[in-house]
Amino acid sequence: MHGMSNKKLGLGAALRSLLGALLASAPQVATAADEPPPMVLAKTGYFFVGGKIDASVPGSPMTGQMYVEYFIPKTLSHPYPIVMIHGGSQTGTNFTGTPDGREGWAQYFVRRGHAVYVVDQVARGRAAHFSQSQGKVADGNLNRTEQRFVAPERFNLWPQAKMHTQWPGAGKPGDPAFDQFYASQFPSLVDFPTQQRLNRDAGIALLDRIGPAVLLTHSQSGTFHWPIADARPNLVKAIIAVEPNGPPIYETEFKGAPEWFADMGKKKPSGLGEVPLTYDPPLKAGEELAFVKQDKPDRPDLVRCWQQQEPARKLKNLAGIPIVIVMSEASYHASYDHCTANYLTQAGVHNTMIKLGEIGIHGNGHMMMLEKNSDDIAAVMRDWLMKTLPPKS
Repeated sequence: MHGMSNKKLGLGAALRSLLGALLASAPQVATAADEPPPMVLAKTGYFFVGGKIDASVPGSPMTGQMYVEYFIPKTLSHPYPIVMIHGGSQTGTNFTGTPDGREGWAQYFVRRGHAVYVVDQVARGRAAHFSQSQGKVADGNLNRTEQRFVAPERFNLWPQAKMHTQWPGAGKPGDPAFDQFYASQFPSLVDFPTQQRLNRDAGIALLDRIGPAVLLTHSQSGTFHWPIADARPNLVKAIIAVEPNGPPIYETEFKGAPEWFADMGKKKPSGLGEVPLTYDPPLKAGEELAFVKQDKPDRPDLVRCWQQQEPARKLKNLAGIPIVIVMSEASYHASYDHCTANYLTQAGVHNTMIKLGEIGIHGNGHMMMLEKNSDDIAAVMRDWLMKTLPPKS
């Protein structure tokens, strides 16, 4: 019996040793501290704002409506909800998931106690657009999707493009993550001024319905938040502008080395877009803003910025709103988002610019909310919001 017991003990020790070795070589399971907070919702649903039945269009469709999906957590950590507005060729899916199957920025903020409203722009996604009733829509553009959004490092049209590393997967057609992203693309209205007017009006209607909020915009929708805030400065409590449409005055054409940049398109009459903004002193009837261009760029890898001719008029309705501009390291916006920041500063609008590469978040392109380190970027934005607009105790 005694000898058998020793054999059993020896076998048990060997099994324990083998088990220990297997566990040591196995992938480490995340601890509770690494896991995101639970997502406990008090309410979720959707509604539409800003629309009307247009009898002048065959079939009398609804036009001008914006789709809004909302997530209200059971316990709120911040008094103001976050309204997330996507950019061009996109829909609200930008914020509710990623092409490689992770949760999006909407879930990130909801899990941490923020109410979130995710929109589909007017004439986009679930905001139905019957028979081009609000204008023609753009064709698909696979090449532009690869150049601007997924794999700028393969094309090197701007100096920073070579630093892009964060897209999930191979970044080519046929790769699962690429195909998931490309399947989500949705045509924008060709007429960008019309887009700006329609989404300004729908955005105002949304704030009138839900009350004070934080606007988190991306890319194209950067032209919407300025006129929305200009019209409802008491309802826009902060703006998180993720690479907002720019630069001011003229769009930029990317030409590759050695010339890199050129102005393109028509002049933006309000400086930041097509929709008029409230300047002080006000423009007289028929008067236009006067603009001047830098003689040379701040650095060779940056565009030459346009600004107002001095003395500059002030954007008085935007002046009291906390604003942060978030810019990634490898995006085409890395060459010109400083121009937007400078334009606002000259117009009396204080703003903070967060250059992700300078705070240790590297390799991101324009679609940073879909890239591998998207949660790291969300954490930066939330930290800014909680410090800049702290919850009242």
